[in-house]
Amino acid sequence: MPDLGSMMRFATFAGVIALSFLSLIAALIWTGWMMIPFVIFVGMSLLGLHDVRQPQHSILRNYPVLGHMRFLFEGIRPEIRQYLIESDQDEEPFSRDARSLVYQRAKGQEDKRPFGTRLRVYDAGYAWVTHSVVPIHIEDTDFRVKIGSDKCKKPYNASLYNISAMSFGSLSGNAIKALNTGAKLGGFAHDTGEGSVSRYHKEGGGDLIYQVASGYFGCRAADGSFDPDKFKETAALEQVKMIELKLSQGAKPGHGGMLPASKITPEIAEARGVPMGQDCVSPPAHSAFSTPIEMMQFLGRLRDLSGGKPVGFKLCIGHRREFMCMVKAMLETGIVPDFIVVDGTEGGTGAAPVEFANHIGMPMVEGLTFVHNTLRGAGIRDQVRIGAAGKVVSSFDIARALALGADWCNSARGFMFSIGCIQAQACHTNHCPVGVATQDPLRARALDVVSKSQRVARFHSNTLKALGEMTGAAGLSHPGDFMPQHLMLRMGDKKMAEGSEAYPYLPIGFLLTQKEDVGADYRNRWARADAHCFTPPTTEKRGAA
Repeated sequence: MPDLGSMMRFATFAGVIALSFLSLIAALIWTGWMMIPFVIFVGMSLLGLHDVRQPQHSILRNYPVLGHMRFLFEGIRPEIRQYLIESDQDEEPFSRDARSLVYQRAKGQEDKRPFGTRLRVYDAGYAWVTHSVVPIHIEDTDFRVKIGSDKCKKPYNASLYNISAMSFGSLSGNAIKALNTGAKLGGFAHDTGEGSVSRYHKEGGGDLIYQVASGYFGCRAADGSFDPDKFKETAALEQVKMIELKLSQGAKPGHGGMLPASKITPEIAEARGVPMGQDCVSPPAHSAFSTPIEMMQFLGRLRDLSGGKPVGFKLCIGHRREFMCMVKAMLETGIVPDFIVVDGTEGGTGAAPVEFANHIGMPMVEGLTFVHNTLRGAGIRDQVRIGAAGKVVSSFDIARALALGADWCNSARGFMFSIGCIQAQACHTNHCPVGVATQDPLRARALDVVSKSQRVARFHSNTLKALGEMTGAAGLSHPGDFMPQHLMLRMGDKKMAEGSEAYPYLPIGFLLTQKEDVGADYRNRWARADAHCFTPPTTEKRGAA
């Protein structure tokens, strides 16, 4: 026979049943208004009856009615943590300090803080820029970098800070239009993401980086393969300034995707060039090439079809040897991309499986350093511009990336914050509370394009002004002058290192010489890299002799 303690789990259920009867009696002998609580308690009683009979949730069978409180608190746990528990420095994934900085700069509000830093400056991982006793005042902070080699007919003078890849379909039409209008107001570029050029990009009128991914949206044949004629048509748009071939992204490197037919609207179908009523598949790998040589030839083809616009590729570093295969193919074919964008695994506007988000892909700092030094080692770093993406929202983030080898930076989530993102992390649910990452027209309506586009431009401008101040404080005249020695890193409680020690620039051409004194790890991979094949030369198997 069950003891009294074990039966207490049904106390709430029994209570609402009892209150149903009491409410009914009160309504009959006292006032008809008591029918309101009667209806409520009857509803809760029926819910409890359903709970004890349903087989899916054990907690509801054991705690009818009361068990729903668990699901309620679980549902609002992120909000409780963000607003009540999380400290200003907790990164989940962006700290409140980082988000507040973006909000303040986007709104043109005061972004100064009294009483010193709140960071733990003696903990490992703390980093800072060294300053000069003869700082420089920089008046013009519209910093630019020319992208395009001598084989590029239409080079692009890009800002040092641009909007990273986010597709229409992932973001609402209003969000895309606000971002692109802001890019036009501020004179910087907006990466389309793999969803191609939509009507909202065109309405914004800002400069575009057209991304070509494995789904070939905007340049897709009926069978999902690459269509050169459609690509030529899209690439010819005056707004399109550069072409970016996406190999992988920080959110989910090596992972494809699928947009279910139920989520494809006529506007998404129009932008991507896909039919209504069919699932839209993005395979993990490209079908237009399968070897490093073929990849370079494809890049050369894109450059020709675009009329000579800058062409490059984006990737999150995985097998380092595979990137070296690409570099060897550049040397063999003579086809060198105008730019490479290094995305870190900490990047992540795209929803991804937890294992991919947490444990696949190289962080931006290490990936950037590797790409920079490999190109130096191959003697072609001066021909290729490098972009860096991965949690870049402050002027220090930009300065650090430039010091480690980048020529410019991209940011996705930083610009999402500037148009009102509150880090609700509901991007994949279609229930974004501020209308940024949703295709629900009512939710998207909350995002006012005019005011948000001004915030985008203001955030960009104020961030570059802060970068100019930091550059001047270091005694430099341009952010491109930052070098690793301008960074200091806390390695432990009593140890610090100069950036040139932790992330040194390796000698130009060292991979092409016979010297054995530098870059042994790079040399070993370089020896195993093959311009004709991504597959490693030997495959070790478990149990092999």
